[in-house]
Amino acid sequence: IGNTVLHILVLQPNKTFACHMYSLILSYDRTKEGSGSLELIPNNEGLSPFKLAGVEGNTVMFQYLMQKRKQNLWSFGPVSTVLYDITEIDSWAEDQSFLELIVSTKKREARQILDLTPVKELVSLKWNMYGRPYFCFLALFYILYMVCFTMCCVYRPLKPRTGNRTSSRDNTVYIQKMLQESYVAYEDELRLVGELITVIGAIVILVLEIPDILRVGAAKYFGQTILGGPFHIIVITYACMILVTMVMRLTSTTGEVVPMSFALVLGWCNVMYFARGFQMLGPFTIMIQKMIFGDLMRFCWLMAVVILGFASAFYIIFQTENPENLGQFYNYPMSLFTTFELFLTIIDGPANYDVDLPFMYSVVYFAFAIIATLLMLNLLIAMMGDTHWRVAHEQDELWRAQVVATTVMLERKLPRCLWPRSGICGREFGLGDRWYLRIEDRVDPNKHKMMRYTEAFKAQDRDNCDKGSEKLEANRDASCKKELSALSLSRSTSRTSSHRGWEILRRNT
Repeated sequence: IGNTVLHILVLQPNKTFACHMYSLILSYDRTKEGSGSLELIPNNEGLSPFKLAGVEGNTVMFQYLMQKRKQNLWSFGPVSTVLYDITEIDSWAEDQSFLELIVSTKKREARQILDLTPVKELVSLKWNMYGRPYFCFLALFYILYMVCFTMCCVYRPLKPRTGNRTSSRDNTVYIQKMLQESYVAYEDELRLVGELITVIGAIVILVLEIPDILRVGAAKYFGQTILGGPFHIIVITYACMILVTMVMRLTSTTGEVVPMSFALVLGWCNVMYFARGFQMLGPFTIMIQKMIFGDLMRFCWLMAVVILGFASAFYIIFQTENPENLGQFYNYPMSLFTTFELFLTIIDGPANYDVDLPFMYSVVYFAFAIIATLLMLNLLIAMMGDTHWRVAHEQDELWRAQVVATTVMLERKLPRCLWPRSGICGREFGLGDRWYLRIEDRVDPNKHKMMRYTEAFKAQDRDNCDKGSEKLEANRDASCKKELSALSLSRSTSRTSSHRGWEILRRNT
């Protein structure tokens, strides 16, 4: 029951009341240490009160709980050294990492905890010491891997076509070689080495991605932008295309250019994932993802309807005309593609002034230009501008969340010998087996002086209150009227003294 009440208090909107009640309940806890403590018992979702405060974005409760966990090591003037307990914060030995919970939640308030002590210092330590060097090395290795795959595609086995052309529009001069003809010369053996590297890399990608999908869940793994959801879809699809290309090559099936071209596009687009390691480029990847999966996806439905309607109209208009004089609409698939190019203003309206064009072509093209170019494209630009404005206000916050997600990902995938545990073991200071992060806190001298003034004035107020209470005790047997007047005088004296002290402090500041 006590643990349930603690979880309810974390969700309370009145933060001050929740902190006082939280402390009151823990004062009655007889098992404050060990696994039986109320603070360490998880709820049905596996969240302790501390983790729940982070997921809900309750910064007041989080700071209150961190103040309870810290240990003051030493203090000298404005400089002090504090040990913060990072047992539940550090993702080293946690199946459900606190940092991963924060970046995967949909509440913006939760990401503000990444800027609080000691989370900010812990993430900065992990990223600067291990995360950034490993991530840059991984980016360089992936680019070299993609260069190898691209060279294998450029020099894929082809041979001249020997058969006759079936139509005047047939432009094919090379065809794919059979498996027995593909690996004969020395250049073919070099290409085989590159192809083996490409296939092994695709298998490694699938081996690394599938366990995370099963652990996190497909909806959260692919749907969270901070976790790199769209890029996970891209890299898994790329690996599948590589395996499909390999099967088609081994079975001598024609048409390997289809999965190979898809793999080239997806593989090079995945390079943008590594932009999150740089503060200048990281927020732009978030912006691109939100535009593609937010604005552009909704716009594509409208664009498809417009293109389908006008392409059908253009095909019907030119269905009776000679395709040699105006061949952009000679069949229905070509009409769809030409209308798509017209929609994006890639080409101008097709016209041949040597022949007479149908009258309805001018009417339909006029309506298409007004709706597509002037209306819908400007609507898309306005939608993207709004998304850019919204993301620009959160770019620093989003980049920190990207860094945290990347750090947790690298820490889980790399061997323990390459990523030692951060912090200091509590046994060095007689604090048990918990791990702590050592942080030096430096207070501004003017601020330190102001705090001393404040404490002095608070002490003066307490002395006045004590004197007033002593006077009340001395005059307990007096009449009610005298007692009330003495109480009023005591309060007015305390209020006047406090007011005078704060006026002095305000002028000095």
